[in-house]
Amino acid sequence: MNWRILTRFQRRKTINYKHIICSLSLTAASIISINTWAATAEQYIFEGDRSLPVESSKAMVVTSHTLATKVAVDVLNEGGNAIDAAVTAAFALAVTQPRSGNIGGGGFMLISKDKDKLIETIDYREKAPAAATPTMFQDKEGNVVQNRSRFTHKAAGVPGTVAGLLMALKRHGTISRERALAPAIALAEKGFKVPPRFTKGTQDAEKMLKKWPASLKTFYKADGSPYQPGELFIQKDLAETLKRIAKEGVTGFYEGKTADLIVEEMQRHDGLMTHDDLKNYKPAIRKPVHGTYRGYDIYSMPTPSSGGIHIVQILNILEGYPIGSYGFNSAKTIHLMAEAMKRAYADRATYLGDSDFVKVPTKGLIDKKYAKTLRKQISLDKATPSKDLKPGTPPGYESNETTHFSIIDQWGNAVANTYTINFSYGSGIVVDGAGFLLNNEMDDFSAKTGEPNAYGLIGSDANKVEPNKRMLSSMSPTIVKKEGKNFLITGSPGGSRIITTTLQVIMNVIDHKLNVQTAVNSPRIHHQWLPDEIRVEQGISPDTVKILESMGHTVSKKPAMGAIQSILVGPDGTLYGAADPRRSTSSAMGL
Repeated sequence: MNWRILTRFQRRKTINYKHIICSLSLTAASIISINTWAATAEQYIFEGDRSLPVESSKAMVVTSHTLATKVAVDVLNEGGNAIDAAVTAAFALAVTQPRSGNIGGGGFMLISKDKDKLIETIDYREKAPAAATPTMFQDKEGNVVQNRSRFTHKAAGVPGTVAGLLMALKRHGTISRERALAPAIALAEKGFKVPPRFTKGTQDAEKMLKKWPASLKTFYKADGSPYQPGELFIQKDLAETLKRIAKEGVTGFYEGKTADLIVEEMQRHDGLMTHDDLKNYKPAIRKPVHGTYRGYDIYSMPTPSSGGIHIVQILNILEGYPIGSYGFNSAKTIHLMAEAMKRAYADRATYLGDSDFVKVPTKGLIDKKYAKTLRKQISLDKATPSKDLKPGTPPGYESNETTHFSIIDQWGNAVANTYTINFSYGSGIVVDGAGFLLNNEMDDFSAKTGEPNAYGLIGSDANKVEPNKRMLSSMSPTIVKKEGKNFLITGSPGGSRIITTTLQVIMNVIDHKLNVQTAVNSPRIHHQWLPDEIRVEQGISPDTVKILESMGHTVSKKPAMGAIQSILVGPDGTLYGAADPRRSTSSAMGL
């Protein structure tokens, strides 16, 4: 029996069984087998996998750009480890995906080394310059001046990416700094052919980018037109900046010529960053947030990220319900997810900030007893209006355009890394002569207590602007372990939706038993307390929406959320890479 041919027919929506039989030379027993199969064919069609991940037995890289994925795989193929590959990929993304990949921003890296039983985070989030003040984004009357924290030189925090990546390489890598930066330098110096997404990005950001001469010169051709798909994009200034980093390390960015170019850019446009701000920047090694969910260990980022705390908090609340039996994206499941999400985001607005500056009740927020008290507030068939929902009392104190990648190597080393310059193309300001974009992460501070930021997130005094403070983030690189071994490496861009995007992939795999590619592809929902609405992607049934509305929810269909890049380790050690199709350049490659 030629089951390969049958499998091809099985995938079709309309099955011509007579055509199958005529296409094969079959015995009577085979025909009986086909009749038996035909009776259950529709069941197989509806129960089978809708989408399949990339498989590998040795190592896996999943990033948001094919070129970055490839150069990382090359490092692994040469004997480098996951950390080597991660640093190489991150610098390559700074060249090939400048809207979010960066050396002018910051982020978080989560590293798990199974053999050493080690799991740690590197916090390379940006910091406020020393001259920053709590009211710097307000006018004389105390009103927030929105664009001041977004599209001016004051919007830029002190970049942490270069220091963070080089710290990871020094602590856990095996290759030289020069080898790690070589692909990025080559891509910047010799150029790469731009994909359609690159062209669309520069078209969409044209008004912002063309405002600044250095940005215009960097991202557009001599006649001011955008680069078209397939055309070569060369970045000579960026190549020289990367060469200085490769040669001199941290001092090649935070001191010397590059630092001079940054400070001169600031001085020309009333910015705050100084040589001392750059020279004094240091990443931090932090202990991951740790929680459990249905027998799995969840590790994610601590403050100044809110992501790890609230992923664990939401999972704690939902662990009290048989989510799997309620069904994937059923009205009951979505209702409970939204109710748990809004309570976590209410707490975020009150308690979260840089724990180097304020006390954050981390232990209380991720305590399962606290989750039980929040669960008691939730009705199974009625929404709680956000206006009636206040932050809880946890016991005991202790961008849309971001990019994430996940990597695992043959030795059980795993990296989940999320970094950003905040909005697409950050502030839109290229450092003249250095070729890279400045972030606008200062918008992630609370410009004024109770006022929403660009993502609609409400902030408090815990996240007010202070000198040398790290702004609150939602970035949530996450590693899930099963019986002490790496199981799921994941994370996403998406601003305030990062937390809920990452949460849903974890739930899709654990609760709904979806393969990791289907878990990544499936429609997502989001609730962040305020505004009081469930945001849904295309693919949520209109019938489900009607049920949710009858329960008192406001449901709003909006564009796709996140671009989560994930790896799942199977029981036999097989690696499954799932690139998110929401970002057209995403790719997974195995070794």
